[in-house]
Amino acid sequence: MKTNANAETFELGVCYYPEHWPEQLWADDFRRMVETGFTIVRMAEFAWSIFEPQEGVFQFGLFDRAIDLAHSYGLKVILGTPTATPPAWLTERYPEVLNVTYDGVTLQHGSRRHYNYSSPKYRELCARITTQLAQHYNTHPGVAGWQIDNELNCEINVFYSESDHQAFREWVQAKYETLERLNDAWGTVFWNQTYTSWSQVFLTRPTPSPMQPNPHQALDEKRFISDNAISFARIQADILRKVAPSQWVTTNGLFGHLDSHELNDELLDFFSYDSYPQFSTISDDSNEVNPLRDRSWSLSLSVVRSISPNFCIMEQQSGPGGWVNRMDMPSPKPGQMRLWTYQSIAHGADKLLYFRWRTATMGNEIYWHGINDYHNQPNRRVKEAAQVGRELAEAGKHIVGTRNEAKIALLRDYDNEWDGEYDVWYGPFMWQSNKEWFKALQKRHISNDLIYLRSKTTLEDLTPYEVLIYPHPAIMSDATAALLDQYVQQGGTLIFGCRTGYKDTRGQCYMRPFPGAAKDLCGITVEEFTLVKGTRPATSIQWGNDPEALTGADAFNDILHVEEDSVEIMGTYASDYYAGKPAVTRNKRGTGEVWYYGAVFNEQAALKIVDSLNLASPVADWLELPGEVELQIRKSETASYVFLLNYSEEPVTIRLKAQKRDLLTGRTVSGSFTLEGFGVLVLY
Repeated sequence: MKTNANAETFELGVCYYPEHWPEQLWADDFRRMVETGFTIVRMAEFAWSIFEPQEGVFQFGLFDRAIDLAHSYGLKVILGTPTATPPAWLTERYPEVLNVTYDGVTLQHGSRRHYNYSSPKYRELCARITTQLAQHYNTHPGVAGWQIDNELNCEINVFYSESDHQAFREWVQAKYETLERLNDAWGTVFWNQTYTSWSQVFLTRPTPSPMQPNPHQALDEKRFISDNAISFARIQADILRKVAPSQWVTTNGLFGHLDSHELNDELLDFFSYDSYPQFSTISDDSNEVNPLRDRSWSLSLSVVRSISPNFCIMEQQSGPGGWVNRMDMPSPKPGQMRLWTYQSIAHGADKLLYFRWRTATMGNEIYWHGINDYHNQPNRRVKEAAQVGRELAEAGKHIVGTRNEAKIALLRDYDNEWDGEYDVWYGPFMWQSNKEWFKALQKRHISNDLIYLRSKTTLEDLTPYEVLIYPHPAIMSDATAALLDQYVQQGGTLIFGCRTGYKDTRGQCYMRPFPGAAKDLCGITVEEFTLVKGTRPATSIQWGNDPEALTGADAFNDILHVEEDSVEIMGTYASDYYAGKPAVTRNKRGTGEVWYYGAVFNEQAALKIVDSLNLASPVADWLELPGEVELQIRKSETASYVFLLNYSEEPVTIRLKAQKRDLLTGRTVSGSFTLEGFGVLVLY
């Protein structure tokens, strides 16, 4: 039975590692946590050798004392199963549990996540330690719930041990049943790859052209990795459900080659995420126009919300971040830690734990700073966390359980993400177009959701949205096209980008006019297409008859041909041999419409469509906001809370045509109001 992330009060807390610190520090740490406003701590996810110092020998003393002491201060505890870091005795005795790279190099003990999901021995030992922990702590009044493993598929999300090859062979045999079907799905007739025995089937392996395996095999490989990770996590989830039924189960992450929606649906009470907004700033593309920087992290939080509408932030950035030799993130400026906290809450978090209570003095994460510094003296991050604690002590009980509201959604799916990793003819475009659409919507203060189309998706999942944006779904089944057509016919607006609909679910190209499965929806065909690269210079799109209304036609150009009388040409290419040819079309279908944009989206093009559709901010009638401010709305049946987040270091002015109250401070807000740099308001 699933429980919700939300409770009657907002859970604010911190990650804590009692095994890292002298025991005489614990009581003072827990006391100060409570004074800061924390109610929950996470511990033990990397402590296998403490619980099981030798194979089959279990001890619980250290964590018994830590959990008892935390509970005595009124703190709840989240326990992590310690399977992300198998101990040295285990990997020495059972080297088959270790992961192996694509090139055949065995990854050794000395870091973390050095195991594979397929090893029968590792699964056995993980089940045993999970059972021991669950039996020992299943009735402890201080243990609220469990985190399975830690960040599944983090560090590395491909697996090539002998156990993985065997498990993959069994997976494809179960999926295809016959070699004839497998050969057909993988197109093995090309380059004479045909298999005549199951023993010839492996995960992708090095080929004469480096990293160029069969693309259809590579797509199935990613599907297998996801299924295998979920199978691994299921072992622990089933044990916890059986042995500790009164405690909830979650896990944290959002990493590649893992269907997190399926993981959550099948195994978890709610999903958890690790939120580090500065990851989006240290990897800035210097060529990006109008980058959103830490604000772009909200797009990732929208993904999390699509998995679990109310979720937990298991690790919230609280200071400078970095390992000894990588991920070097600078210190947040005063106010940014609080801003990022409310960024997570605005997008659906009902529990939030900072990483970590105190910065580690040893290991690779000695620069991944916590709230407290090494010296344990007061600092501004502690003060900032305490401010959040005071605010949420009252405001949190109003926020928990409320749901985000949006009328526009970006669409994604796992098949296109995974296939697009390898296929450069469309894969990179999805990420660019998602970001550019997000910028455009942010600029207009229009909230959006993000939906993953899956086999479980129904029309009822789509109809709450007035507009769906599905930028570059190269893989599209006829069933998906039919579902989207239902959405359009009943009044929805659907927007595609170039490279839509021309592949089937095997990743093979349809022998149909492009856009393949989406042709009837769009009422057009693609008469020709080209990458915008090398000798093919960039062109522009002219919108309507205004010669000044030009936007870039980025990266790829589909030259369109109108097939139906219901199609209206909204834009044409402005140069090259296809000047004057349709670039953007709108097809009236039923009571809805389908747009086809023949290039990769940029912010200006997205804004053109936003304006053509007369889309406006949901608060436009009573609130004027500057561009620096993000808007998110969380609602219950009886209340609506408008989150305003200022990502600028400088104060900005907002203007209200109605009197509102700030949930965090209780003050009344009306007229012209100055929101401080990195400031937050929650209006109701």
